Amino acid sequence: MTTKTKASPFLEAASARLGPRGLTDDPETMAPWLTDWRGRFTGRARALASPANTAELAELVRLCAAHGVPLVPQGGNSGMSGGATPDTSGDAVLLSLRRMNAIREIDTQGRKAVCEAGVVLQTLHEAVEAQDLRFPLTLGGKGSATVGGLISTNAGGCQVLRHGSMRALVLGLEAVLADGSVYSMLTPLKKDNRGFDLKQLFIGSEGTLGIVTAATLRLSPAIAERSVVWAGLPSLQAARSLLLHCEDYAGDALEGFEIIPHASMEAVLAHVPDTRAPLADAYPWYVLIEVVADRGDAESLAERCETMMAAAFDRDLVADAAIAASESQAEAFWLLRESISEAERARGPAVQHDISVPVERMPEFIDAVGPQIEQAWPGTEVVAFGHLGDGNVHLHVIAPQVTDAAAWHRSDGKAISRQVHDLVTSWGGSISAEHGIGQLKRDELQRLGDPVALRMMRGVKDALDPAGLLNPGKLI
Repeated sequence: MTTKTKASPFLEAASARLGPRGLTDDPETMAPWLTDWRGRFTGRARALASPANTAELAELVRLCAAHGVPLVPQGGNSGMSGGATPDTSGDAVLLSLRRMNAIREIDTQGRKAVCEAGVVLQTLHEAVEAQDLRFPLTLGGKGSATVGGLISTNAGGCQVLRHGSMRALVLGLEAVLADGSVYSMLTPLKKDNRGFDLKQLFIGSEGTLGIVTAATLRLSPAIAERSVVWAGLPSLQAARSLLLHCEDYAGDALEGFEIIPHASMEAVLAHVPDTRAPLADAYPWYVLIEVVADRGDAESLAERCETMMAAAFDRDLVADAAIAASESQAEAFWLLRESISEAERARGPAVQHDISVPVERMPEFIDAVGPQIEQAWPGTEVVAFGHLGDGNVHLHVIAPQVTDAAAWHRSDGKAISRQVHDLVTSWGGSISAEHGIGQLKRDELQRLGDPVALRMMRGVKDALDPAGLLNPGKLI
């Protein structure tokens, strides 16, 4: 441990247990991890702990419990809600799980993998693909997001339509509790009625109930073939009709169905190099469709996809469409979708909302809410895109030209978010679809959440972490 002042008894004991690689309070080493990915929150920490395994972490947690030291777990620091950033008091230890990055097992027969919390999503993808399998969850930050962070926030992504979120992909779990004991249920059973499904408590709890150290994850057969379609449509209602049509034709083979407004398409083409429009004409809305097949159905996939889209044309569900002719063209289509956030950042400040509504009401919601926000806040522009098949709306409100972005976020931006959250709640939706609550939405959850559900959540928190040392100030 590097320190310029006399270490506290806690830090001396922690350093003795974790060693020089496992604990540091050097300001320069800690600095990159004390600000969240969006740059919205910056905190302080008394030290950065990096245990090498579950046993070391359990010892550290017991030491923290004895000294009353809070712990803030952090994976790849790629979260969107400030859930892995400590507060400004400097009391907490920032806990990095990045050294715990072993893939303990890939079971090709059982189609499951056991991996530690610090495994990066892209590393997991590559490891299972080498075994002719895949982990069916991906997102833009796959090069930095870790398994532990994905579990703790119940991450989603573009394949939820077929495979579900992390909650559906976690078969077993290992976690360290607030007293340093280890909950270990990594072996999955098809049938197990021994009371509560306790692993589900930790999925989506953002490190407030326990620290996820390892998980058994569901794998799928590798994709043998895929067809990717980019289509232009006149409205979101047409997109909804097209989704139902594709579900009828493709069934479980339909893996992705993304909606993109023309404004987002223009922003990507203007700000992201080597991108171009797939269609000759412009349309109010575009959809990105992915249909996949395993080996048994691979040869017929292209023909089935062409039949599906021909029938869509016959029913006037699309105005124009292009089916990717190669894997590189398919990747180019997906690059347009995955570059929306990057392109919007280049346009200037905005407030982003990761929300969800009932699937069947998503087009109606977007059509109704966008104009309401723009009318209430003159000069703003509302851009909505996302996963039409699961009701997840990424609703971004772009600021008018402002000279002080931080001031706008504190005033108008905060008020806009409050209005968006009021609206989505009135539509029967959620203020957080896949990015978690963290500290960004904590107060809004308390304001808008169901009182009975909030009381139950606090009860669980009090039972598992009575001293409130695990990720304080987040979620609840």
